[in-house]
Amino acid sequence: MIKIPQALSGLLACVIGILMSSGAIAADSDIVVVGGEGADCIEDPGCVNRLHPDIPMAARARPGQTILFRTRDARDALGAAAAQTTEPDTLNGDFSRVHPITGPVYIEGAVAGDVLKVTINNIDPGPYAWTMGGSSGFIPDLVDGQSLVIWRLNRIYAESDDLPGIRIPNGSFPGVITTMPGPNQLRVMLEREQALADAGGRVSLPMADGADPAALCGPNGSARDQCLRTLPPREHGGNMDIRYLKTGVSIYLPCFIDGCGLAIGDLHYAQGDGEVSGTAIEMSADVWVTTEILKDGPDLSRGPHFEGSAQLLDIPSRRFYAVTGIPVKNAGDVPPDMRYLNSDVIAGLENLSNDINLAARNAIDGIVDYITSTYGYNRQQAYVIASVAVDIRISQLVDAPNVGVTAVLPLDIFIGN
Repeated sequence: MIKIPQALSGLLACVIGILMSSGAIAADSDIVVVGGEGADCIEDPGCVNRLHPDIPMAARARPGQTILFRTRDARDALGAAAAQTTEPDTLNGDFSRVHPITGPVYIEGAVAGDVLKVTINNIDPGPYAWTMGGSSGFIPDLVDGQSLVIWRLNRIYAESDDLPGIRIPNGSFPGVITTMPGPNQLRVMLEREQALADAGGRVSLPMADGADPAALCGPNGSARDQCLRTLPPREHGGNMDIRYLKTGVSIYLPCFIDGCGLAIGDLHYAQGDGEVSGTAIEMSADVWVTTEILKDGPDLSRGPHFEGSAQLLDIPSRRFYAVTGIPVKNAGDVPPDMRYLNSDVIAGLENLSNDINLAARNAIDGIVDYITSTYGYNRQQAYVIASVAVDIRISQLVDAPNVGVTAVLPLDIFIGN
């Protein structure tokens, strides 16, 4: 048997995806196609925006059979990739409908307790995308105002009139890839998130408005207070936003219900580790995957696993500039995400012990300052650049009290003067 090098194999998958999406070759009749119908997720029988074990399956597929997920952008504002004909000049979309996910798909032969191995074979981006920045995301108190960037996409790079002099290379991946929670997992997740909300923590509790499927999760639905929002990741996967889940990677997800209920959405054309403004380059896309059922898979009780080529871990640039952060602050300051603790101790300290969150804030603030002072962008623009291109990496966790975080900026994205 002839072995095809991995890089060539990925290129062939890319070419096949282009030909199939353009109609130059007919799609294999054995491919299961899910989603992409209707003007939005509510009208699409292959789309939902909540998680619950009783959500009806949109399709069935055998292990090894190719599944084509026709996905929608995170706010369901652009439509499916094939429906995008003109560049948008603004962005609509009800936040209660975040995230539309394509599926769920019943994997034949899978039962609760199995592990589902999902391999991404190809991702075909839509023509347009968007990123939001400003007073949201990880450091909302350090960036004033709000901004919107509309991107034009091809299979090589993204560019925008809103960020002249920038080209972001294609690093497409699904932000959301998930199976459905089982009844026991749903109960545990609802109880622990409600307890955190009661303590003042930031949590996305069930919301019936805008929920799909409405019959189960909507205002008059039978489980309107029990359908999980898709915003945080959980043990079954979900909105993991891991930029390494690209073509060629396999993700291991737990099956909590028979058939697993595989769903994919929130496609990103590119993202830096951290997605610090709260959004990446958000797009609709067509995604081809295959699955395998593992009867004795890895322990996924604390979250999914994944594997792939080590080349995917590299930054997409020949040169970089990095800013480091340690957990220090001004006396009297309390970071926004710590205010719910109501601790007078935090305000009085200038150094927090081993606090990765504060170290990351300082690294991101520093890289935003560097982008503005070096390249002339304003802080909102720099925040967007950090979200779609800067990798936030843990440097060390053991040198108490000052753990280290590094923000790595690829310099090849700057093509202007």
